[in-house]
Amino acid sequence: MKRIFHVPPWLIGATLAFTLLQANGAVTVTFTQPENYVDMPFAPWERDRVMKDLQTHFDKLGATLPSGQDLKIEILDIDLAGQIEPQTRGTHDLRIMRGRADWPTIQLRYRLESAGVVIKSGESRVNDMNYLQNRINRYAANESLRYEKRMLDEWFKTLQQ
Repeated sequence: MKRIFHVPPWLIGATLAFTLLQANGAVTVTFTQPENYVDMPFAPWERDRVMKDLQTHFDKLGATLPSGQDLKIEILDIDLAGQIEPQTRGTHDLRIMRGRADWPTIQLRYRLESAGVVIKSGESRVNDMNYLQNRINRYAANESLRYEKRMLDEWFKTLQQ
């Protein structure tokens, strides 16, 4: 006699979700003294949005880590692309990008671990002095932090080598 087991669809979905979470690495991001960062937006809600956007981007990068690897990042300083023009402040900060000495820079400390063993660690000053040059940017012109994201993508590739 054959026995047929019926597995509820929600159990299959929950098992798959748990497996996917286990398969990818995790990223932990800490923002150290963000009130002292060189260049952050003026409004508190905009500063929070920048930190949330960076956290989300690091989470996406972490999803590509091999199974069992974890990345811990401590953001020490942020200098966003462009400069805020003081006379243009309104409800939103207006950031002007000229491509001179206004390139994006993020100072960070990192630890890449596999099963609790440190593979790589260090401190990096990640920047892109040529952020406005004719290079392909896969992030749309209206996407927030598009130059910072591209810069972090390139840093992340070198971290995995």
